[in-house]
Amino acid sequence: MPASFLTARDVMSTPVFAVTPGDTVAHARNLMVRHGISRVLVIDAKKLTGILTKKDIGYHLQQQGAAWRRRPPDQIQVSEYATPGPVVVAPEILLRTIAGIFLAKNIGCVPVVDHGTVAGIVTRTDLMKSALAASLKGTVQDVMEDAVTVNRWHSLAHVITLMKERDEKLVVVNNDGSMAGIITETNLAFHDEDRKRSGVIQEDVPLRRHENISIGSGSDSPENAPVTAGDVMTSPVITVAPERSLPYAVGLMQKEQVNNLVVVENDTIVGIIRRDDILKEVAK
Repeated sequence: MPASFLTARDVMSTPVFAVTPGDTVAHARNLMVRHGISRVLVIDAKKLTGILTKKDIGYHLQQQGAAWRRRPPDQIQVSEYATPGPVVVAPEILLRTIAGIFLAKNIGCVPVVDHGTVAGIVTRTDLMKSALAASLKGTVQDVMEDAVTVNRWHSLAHVITLMKERDEKLVVVNNDGSMAGIITETNLAFHDEDRKRSGVIQEDVPLRRHENISIGSGSDSPENAPVTAGDVMTSPVITVAPERSLPYAVGLMQKEQVNNLVVVENDTIVGIIRRDDILKEVAK
């Protein structure tokens, strides 16, 4: 079958992992970790009512305010964080159409419903693994975007604000401009700073501490130091050259199990290629 005729049924993932509205966020997060997935469906009385994603968890858990005022994930119900009324598709819908839905709705998955029953789920990852993505033409520099950067000492609150405003992954740089790491929704969802920090930790001040800070028993000691971009980033960063082909970039993302590649030329950050950039090409 030509790649252009692939459908949801051809690539959908099964089984579908689900939780109930009354389950805890901790349970849902553990389910994601155990099975290496980024979202779970919310099913109530055999009816699909919502989706809970890593982004939902990350943005909600990393809230401003004192640590003692925030509830831990095992005391929060899934219904509080889940997105209701998910977009669903039929098994026969074309992958190109699904890619367009992802981009238009800014979502990362669609449950596949067959005669009222959830038969599977199609995610952005499923599309990336498809023959349609592997057959793309062009190079990385044809579709890459400007990289949004933050200093490694920027506060976590500043990081979250910027990610929400730009809906982007953030490349973390050192004071000298060299690359230090990358921050995605996964870093936010699974960073449990409450085990490390105490007190007010997320006041929205762009730069919270510096490399030359003195470590002692006061408010700047490790247990009280504010959480920064450097604390939650992933490092090292997987990079790609701008002249590489799109199928090479797709294969590298799959091999390294990442959704973004920082584009580097002559040791300089020149852009970033995201999974969504690939999906835009798939949707054409």
